[in-house]
Amino acid sequence: MPVVDAVAADYLDEVRFIAVAGRSSLEASAERAPQWFSNLDWGYDESIWNLYGIPGQPASVLITGSDVVVDGWFGAAGEEHLRAALDRLVALGA
Repeated sequence: MPVVDAVAADYLDEVRFIAVAGRSSLEASAERAPQWFSNLDWGYDESIWNLYGIPGQPASVLITGSDVVVDGWFGAAGEEHLRAALDRLVALGA
């Protein structure tokens, strides 16, 4: 999450970043969230994992404001890949 948190700082005016915790507990996630990121909103929802076919962490899904999935990947992404994907999302009018 450190790469996502760092890159998010440059896109906060254009993209809303939400980290969805799961497969733990709300309490444990709330305790650890401030250690992982500062530029992301977060929530806890087990059902979101199945909704987007996410088998585990880390995983990313880019969704437009009209709920269209435009990109997604399982595993960590480097800064270059993440910025390119976010630039495409912004170009679509996230």
